[in-house]
Amino acid sequence: MAALSAWFWNERFWLPHNVTWADLADPAPGVEYPKARHLLSVLPLAVGIFAVRILFERFIASPCAFLLHIHAASVHWRATPNTVLEKVFTSITKCPDSRHLDGLSKQLDWDVRKVQRWFRHRRNQDKPSILTKFCESMWRLIFYLFMFTYGICFLWQCPWMWDTHHCWYNYPYQVLTPGLYHYYVTELGFYWSLMFSQFTDIKRKDFPIMFIHHLATVSLISFSYANNMLRVGSLVMCVHDASDFLLEAAKLANYAKYQRLCDFLFVLFAVVFFITRLVIYPLWILNTTLFESWEIIGPYPSWWLFNSLLLVLQVLHVIWSYLIAGIAYKALVRGKVPFGKLQAAVVHFTEEWLPSGHSTGLVSKDDRSDVESSSEEEVDTNGTNDRGVKRAFSPKVENGTNDHAVTTITWPQQIRSSSSW
Repeated sequence: MAALSAWFWNERFWLPHNVTWADLADPAPGVEYPKARHLLSVLPLAVGIFAVRILFERFIASPCAFLLHIHAASVHWRATPNTVLEKVFTSITKCPDSRHLDGLSKQLDWDVRKVQRWFRHRRNQDKPSILTKFCESMWRLIFYLFMFTYGICFLWQCPWMWDTHHCWYNYPYQVLTPGLYHYYVTELGFYWSLMFSQFTDIKRKDFPIMFIHHLATVSLISFSYANNMLRVGSLVMCVHDASDFLLEAAKLANYAKYQRLCDFLFVLFAVVFFITRLVIYPLWILNTTLFESWEIIGPYPSWWLFNSLLLVLQVLHVIWSYLIAGIAYKALVRGKVPFGKLQAAVVHFTEEWLPSGHSTGLVSKDDRSDVESSSEEEVDTNGTNDRGVKRAFSPKVENGTNDHAVTTITWPQQIRSSSSW
């Protein structure tokens, strides 16, 4: 075990040339450097954050939802118990294709349309209510807004906010201040709490991808803490927090059916996202990690790894920005839907595939919210209704949530099949 630990914490990988762990082990009185063992305190903090979230959603978010007339929806169409179809649903597929539908139709002596209806009703039973989504988004909004506000207030007083060369001066002998420690540990604790809560949160199609995303985020924050890259790490976190709370605010407005507010917030989110991820991040963050650090401390193994991870993050920013821009372009420039209807598609888009707990997937008809598709005419696998008319968009229909309606849009297949990665 000692040999494995020595291999993992090899000084030649983690530290610049001519620096050893012993140099950092005994700082001057009143001086503290980041140490890997500090990260052990993050796990109980993550549990505490998770507990606070449960209390917040129950005693603050839920009453707010009720004030906005958002209540838990009841599923009016439940699937008839059927052992054969339940086995297919749980172990094979929740959205059978035409081949499966034909086979099940013959096996059960049911009409294909009846089999389709059963699977739609069964999926609806597992989908969360608008109330659940509202509470989850409100918690994320409050936390992201708090962390962004704290980050700005803290970094405003730090020299590396205004001159990024200070991220590397005297590295790695940079003092760990209480403010920087609390900022880092709280962010890390939150992402650990997301790792826990993802198993109880709204289940989305990209669950494995988002689990890997959260794991990568935890690893990157922990890695930068262990080798004392906290200064530049704090800038990275602040840049990413800048747009996350706007996305959650747009989702809340959508759930509460404040359409114009949702449109405005999404446009604001998109603008901030593009500026922070495609302008500030590469020109400010990557510039200092790649070029200024090279001039001041020079490259070493963990430096290469750290910058590689940051470059991968930039690739993801480009992909996500492309998807967001593609939605806006197809919906607005080509005039496929009115601007007012953009919010519903975009909010679902951001719920399914964007990062911050959010991802960007586009919905096909059978992926829409509860009751919504069940209350419409049956649509076959070719996208036609009972009169043989192709349908591109679904109308507003009641979703059983206190007379709230949901607008959803079916997008072209080439977009629906896009992956966030």
